[in-house]
Amino acid sequence: MQKIRDQFPAMVIYKDPTFTSSLFAGRNLPSFVKDFILKRYILQDGGLDREGLTNFLNMVIPQKQTEVKDRLANKEEITILARFIIYIDLVKGIRRFGIPDLGIKINEGQIPEYVYRQHQGELVDGEKWGIIKLSVLPDDDGKKNHVEMVDYKPFKPYRSVDLDYLRAARSSFSIQEWIDFLLSAMEYDPDGFENMTQKMEFLTRLLIFIEPRLNVIELAPKGTGKSFVFGNLSKYGWLVSGGKVTRAKLFYDKSKQQNGIIKNHDFTAFDEIQTIIFQEPAEIQAALKSYLESGKTTIDNNEFTSECGLMLMGNIPLDRNRHPMTNKYFDSLPSSFRESALLDRFHCFIEGWHLPRINKGMIYKGWTVNVEYFSEILHALRTQNVYSLLFDALVGCDKNADTRDFNAVKKTTVAYMKLLFPNWTSVDNVNLDDFDNFCLQPAIYRRGIIKEQCHNIDDEFKIQMPHFWVKTPDASTDNPKVGNGAEENQLF
Repeated sequence: MQKIRDQFPAMVIYKDPTFTSSLFAGRNLPSFVKDFILKRYILQDGGLDREGLTNFLNMVIPQKQTEVKDRLANKEEITILARFIIYIDLVKGIRRFGIPDLGIKINEGQIPEYVYRQHQGELVDGEKWGIIKLSVLPDDDGKKNHVEMVDYKPFKPYRSVDLDYLRAARSSFSIQEWIDFLLSAMEYDPDGFENMTQKMEFLTRLLIFIEPRLNVIELAPKGTGKSFVFGNLSKYGWLVSGGKVTRAKLFYDKSKQQNGIIKNHDFTAFDEIQTIIFQEPAEIQAALKSYLESGKTTIDNNEFTSECGLMLMGNIPLDRNRHPMTNKYFDSLPSSFRESALLDRFHCFIEGWHLPRINKGMIYKGWTVNVEYFSEILHALRTQNVYSLLFDALVGCDKNADTRDFNAVKKTTVAYMKLLFPNWTSVDNVNLDDFDNFCLQPAIYRRGIIKEQCHNIDDEFKIQMPHFWVKTPDASTDNPKVGNGAEENQLF
């Protein structure tokens, strides 16, 4: 789409899935890393410096675990771009790190004090992406060696993004064009979707990227792209795929005095939730109830708070017409999650059976914004409160509305506004029909599914949703615009 190139000239990249898969063969990298590397080696005529890109990959992203370990064992200092995990050992006063993809265990890596102080607030518990320089050095007692992180640069090509620039660009697109643009930024071809229902169902997955503490459930057949979306489009999320999950891993590990994965991420997505083993399910359920309600929970007398949203993703059996085989959707969830009081705390439901099975032809080929820029935009919009103020100015509701219903509709509506209409910064420039059709009504509908399914579990839960309506706003009402400067960080 030429309009994308015109409006985002510095952020666009040409996507060719066949070419990209060949270039990155043997290196399992998320899309935001691939796009960063590709963008560095695009020539002015639109071509690609293949040799330079290949040399760069060989230098900073080794294909083999043994290559890194051999070079370190030979006392070589190496620089790599990698995903690593940080653990702060309070007992021994050591900041540790591990690189799972390269076989460096968390008890083998150490972060020195000077590196930590240079990056206050960056090197905290959890998963990170960055450019790190490694060397093998002796421990203080001289008896053993460790892998030391002698230098570090965060993987953040865009230190900040200009939201006012985004808003101005959005004004040049129709809603249909913008929806197709968003799909292309997710690396999917808009023409691969049969209708607007499919497109909107797919885009709804992005709401937890963009709205703090939005809690979503999606049930869908296999092969509809769930894992790719949540594992490749943002470094700010965490995808849990199978295995054992404990309360300590999610929230707070008392023995290690370490925060869990929910603390430091925008969202946590549980993929194939039927295959995940929740240890101590009663404890996890109790902690989740409190957290889903208020963003807080108490773990062993420690108050835990976060703005992380939760996504439950599971498979659901369909009939030959691709409709659920039962109207009790939550029967597809693990037994520890089939409790109405817990599920009532979720805000939004995605009917994944409307989505097509992803095929090769649906992968986008053409010009669009690079994934790293796209993910930074979604992350930056999380803290913009102008859209919440717009909701308050535009929406009326029954005075006796259930608080959970109201909060769910508001959060989902606000998320849709951020995603589809980021240029709306005052009531004067809101199209009320678009607001109702694309933001408010979908939010009411998706919360209504949660209520109906809770009723199927416990008939004390009422199906009826409160009445919401779009008010005729006072034309003099104006909300402040929020923007920040743009700067691209040179990593190498």
